Amino acid sequence: MDEMILFSRQNMRLEHVGGKAAALHALQGLPIPEWFALTPAAFMISGCMENDPSRWRVNEALRVQLNQALAQLSDEDGCFAVRSSAIDEDGQGLSFAGQLDSFLGVAKTEVADRVADVWRSAFSEHIRAYRAEHDLGGCVPPAVVVQRMIDAQCAGVSFAVDPITGNWDHALVSSVWGLGSSLVDGELDGDTYRVDRSGRIVEKQAGPKPFGVYLRDRVPQKQEHDQERAEAYSLDDRMAAEIAALARFCSQRRGCPQDIEWAYEKGRLYLLQSRPITSLGRVPDPGGKLNIWDNSNIAESYGGVTTPLTYSFARSIYEEVYRQFCKIMGVPRHVIEANRETYRGLLGLMHGRMYYNLTNWYRLLACFPGFSINRGFMEQMMGVRKELGEELLQLIPKPRANRLLSLLYLGKALAGMGLSYLLLPRKIKRFYTRLDSALARPEIPLSAQRADELVALYRQLEERLLLRWDAPLINDFFAMIAFGLLSKLCRSWCGDGHGTLQNDLVGGSGRVVSAEPAKRVAELAACIRGDREAMDLFQMGPAADILAYLDGNETMGRLFRQYLERFGDRCIDELKLESVPLHDDPLPLLRAIGHFAGREGRQEGNQAADARMEAELRALEMLAQSSLRRQVFTFILKHARARVEDRENLRFERTRLFGRVREIMAELGKRFAALGILKDRNDIFYLEKDEILGFVEGFASCPDLGAIAEVRKRRFQGYATLPPIADRFQTRGMVFVGNDFSIADDEQPFFADEQGKRQGIGCCPGIVRGRVRVVRDPRGVELPAGAILVAERTDPGWIMLFPAASGLLVERGSLLSHSAIVARELGLPAVVSVPGVTSWLQNDDLVELDGGTGLVRLLQGEEDHV
Repeated sequence: MDEMILFSRQNMRLEHVGGKAAALHALQGLPIPEWFALTPAAFMISGCMENDPSRWRVNEALRVQLNQALAQLSDEDGCFAVRSSAIDEDGQGLSFAGQLDSFLGVAKTEVADRVADVWRSAFSEHIRAYRAEHDLGGCVPPAVVVQRMIDAQCAGVSFAVDPITGNWDHALVSSVWGLGSSLVDGELDGDTYRVDRSGRIVEKQAGPKPFGVYLRDRVPQKQEHDQERAEAYSLDDRMAAEIAALARFCSQRRGCPQDIEWAYEKGRLYLLQSRPITSLGRVPDPGGKLNIWDNSNIAESYGGVTTPLTYSFARSIYEEVYRQFCKIMGVPRHVIEANRETYRGLLGLMHGRMYYNLTNWYRLLACFPGFSINRGFMEQMMGVRKELGEELLQLIPKPRANRLLSLLYLGKALAGMGLSYLLLPRKIKRFYTRLDSALARPEIPLSAQRADELVALYRQLEERLLLRWDAPLINDFFAMIAFGLLSKLCRSWCGDGHGTLQNDLVGGSGRVVSAEPAKRVAELAACIRGDREAMDLFQMGPAADILAYLDGNETMGRLFRQYLERFGDRCIDELKLESVPLHDDPLPLLRAIGHFAGREGRQEGNQAADARMEAELRALEMLAQSSLRRQVFTFILKHARARVEDRENLRFERTRLFGRVREIMAELGKRFAALGILKDRNDIFYLEKDEILGFVEGFASCPDLGAIAEVRKRRFQGYATLPPIADRFQTRGMVFVGNDFSIADDEQPFFADEQGKRQGIGCCPGIVRGRVRVVRDPRGVELPAGAILVAERTDPGWIMLFPAASGLLVERGSLLSHSAIVARELGLPAVVSVPGVTSWLQNDDLVELDGGTGLVRLLQGEEDHV
C-alpha cells in the first residue's frame, strides 16, 4: 500500500501522484473531504501495459488494498468521487480540463472498475491528439484520486482572479444547486458573483437553473426545479465571500492564482480541487496601472529596433538628467523624492522600439507651475497628436490642499525658473567649455587602452557631462515655453489661422548647425560637378578608390577632412550606439557627394531668411495699433528665436557625446571578443550598460555575457521581422502581460476625403507640386530632379538628401523636430506629422504640399505640369 496507495497525510511528490493529488496534498489542513491517491505503480502492477485496454483491470491483490483504503474514508453506505491525476495535469501551463474521465457517486464495490476506466481515458485517441498538439510526448498512466463524495446542497467553481476580465481585484464565483458537475460540464451557466479583496460583492447575476444534480441513494440524479428555485440565487453573499476567500487562500499557499472546485454540505464549505488558472496573461488587468506609450518624436532619434545597450544607456541618462533638471529649476526635494519612480520610467522598449511613457512625462511636467499651459506646449514640442484625456488627467498629482504652502511652492519654483533663465547664457557657455574639455582626445588612444581604463573614461564622461547636462535641458524647457507662447500670440494677436506664422519667424537665422552639413556637401559636390569620371567614381566606385582620389585633390581633400572632423559622428540613427558613424564608414557621405554633383541643385538664394523677414514685418504690422502688444511680442519672439537655435545646436553636441560613448563601447566589444567573452565584438550592443561596466568593475550578477548576448540577439532579430506596433497605445498592469501593443490608443482621425487630402503640420511655407519618392533608408538613395522626399522620420543622417529635394513630407515630427528646424533653415517647403503618409503615397505619385497650411493633396488624373 505504501507504494501504490498514498493518503493525504503521507509524503507525496508530483511525479508520483500527479497534479490534482499534489495540489490537495499541499493544501492539507483546509476543509478537504478525505481522500487518497493510487500512484501509477498500481497501473504497472496490474499488468495493464501488457494487455489490450479493453481488458485492463485492477488486480486482486490491489483490490484488497483498495477496499481497505476505502474503509478509512467512509462507512459501508458511503460513495466516492474517482478522478484522474495525471503527472502533467492541472499544471501551470495546461489543465487537461475535461480530457480525462472522472466519476461521481461511485459505490465502494465499483471504485476498482472506475479506476480502470480512468486509466483507459488517459490512453484514448483524443488524449493522444491533445498531447501531440501540445508537444507532451506519448501517453503515460495517471495517478487516480479517490475522495469521499460530498452530498452538496450547492457547488461550483471559483477563480481567485477574474479570468474573463483579467482583474486581480475581483474573484469570480460560479454556483449551482446540488453537485457542481452540471456547471463543470457546461450544462448550466449558474449564478455568478464578483467579490473584491475586502470580501464585498461588487456584482452578481443569477443564472437560470432549471434543474440540479443531487445525490439520491448515493447516486447522482437530475431533479427539475420549480421556477422560484430555478431563478433564486444558490448562494447568499456571506457564502460567496467565504468561497472567494478560500480561493485566494489556496492561491497564497500554492504561490499562484487558483481555480478551485468547492461544495457546501450541511452548511459547511469543502474544497474539492485546486489548480492554477491557465488563462491569465491573455488579457491585461483592467484595475492595473494605466500607462500611455507614444513614440511621436523619439522615433526621430531612435527609429526601428534599438539594441539593449542603446536603450539602457539612454534610459539611465534620461533618469538622471531630468532629476538634476528638477533640482536646478527649484523643484522641492520632497517632490523630487516622491517622483523617483517617475524619473526611472520616462522611456520604455517595446518589441525593441523606444517609446515615451507619457504618463510619467506629464507627471514630471506637473512638478512645475503652470501645468495646464505647459502641457500643451510639451505636446506641441513632442509632436503628440492626441491631447491629454480625462482618464490620464486623473493620474496627475493634484495641487496642494494648503493654499499658503501652494503659493510658497509656486513662488519658489518661479524664482528658481527665473534665476535659471537669467543664468542660461552663462550656463550654455560653460557647458560648451566643459564639453570640449571632456571630449578632448586622451593622451593614450582608445584603441590602446585597457578595458578598465575605457570604463574609467566612461565614468569620467558620466561625471563631467552625462550627469551635468544642465544647459541643454534648461534651454529645452524654455524653448518649449517660448515657442509655445509665440504660437499662441501668432494665433490670437496676429490672426494666424493656420498656426504656422511662428515657423517663419524662428527660421532662417543661418546659425543652426544642423543645416551646415547640407551646405558642406554642396560645396564638396561643386568640386567634381561636370567631371563625369569623378562623379561616376563617387557614385559607384569602391571607398578605397574614392579616398585615394581625395588624397590627390588638395582642396577637396581638405574640405572632406574638415567635414569628418566636424560631423564624423553623424550618421543614420546617430543616437544609436550600434550605428556606424562616418568616421568608420564614410561611404554614405561619398555617395551623397557624387549623387548631388550629378544633378543641378535647387535654386539656393536665401528663401528662409526672406520668409523670416517677411513674417516679422507682417506680424508687426498686425500689432501696429498696440504698442504694449508689440513690445511683448517682440520680447517673446527674441527669446523664442534664441532658445530654438540653441536647442538645435546643443542637440548636435549630444551627437558628439554619443559618438565618444560609441567609441568606448565599441573598443570594449573588441576586448571582450578577443578574450572569448563574446563571439563577436558587435555582440556588445546586445548587453546593457551596467552589465558591461559591472563585468569589468566586478559587480555583475552573471558574468556569462556571451550567453546573455546570444539570447538577446535572437530575440531582437525576431523583433526586426515583426510588423511595426502602434505609434501610441495603452497598457494596464504588467506591461508585458496581456497587453496588445498593436492596438492603437484612439488616435484622432486624420483629415481625408474623396479627393485625397491629408492634414499635417506645416513647418516651412511654400506650395510645391511634384512626384514623390518614398524613402525608408537614405543610404545610397538618389532623388530624381524635383522629387518630393517622403519619409517616416528623419534624423541628421538624412540631411544630405534635403538640398536635392523640392519638398519634404514626414510622417512623424513636430514643429521643433529636426526635420522642421532644418527645413526652415534651408527654405525647403515641408509638412511634418502627416498621418500614414509613407503607406498612403507610392513612388511617382503626383502631390501638392502646402508648407504653410500643412495640407497635402494627392493629384490623380491631373495633367503633369510640375
